[in-house]
Amino acid sequence: MKVLVDVSDNKGDFILELLNNFTFVKARPISPAKAKLLDEIMEAVENLNFVKQGKLKARPAKELLNEL
Repeated sequence: MKVLVDVSDNKGDFILELLNNFTFVKARPISPAKAKLLDEIMEAVENLNFVKQGKLKARPAKELLNEL
């Protein structure tokens, strides 16, 4: 199982050391760019689920391409 944990910078080293002391846990930090990408992907998936549930209206792909 993978778990994403958001920890303040001043406690990050402590949390990594704590988690790495467990033999069944592999913990490693990720770059700020990867963290931002993960946040954006999770937001996109959440929005897609809202569209499927009818709680959010989607735009046609052609409209999106014309905007570019």
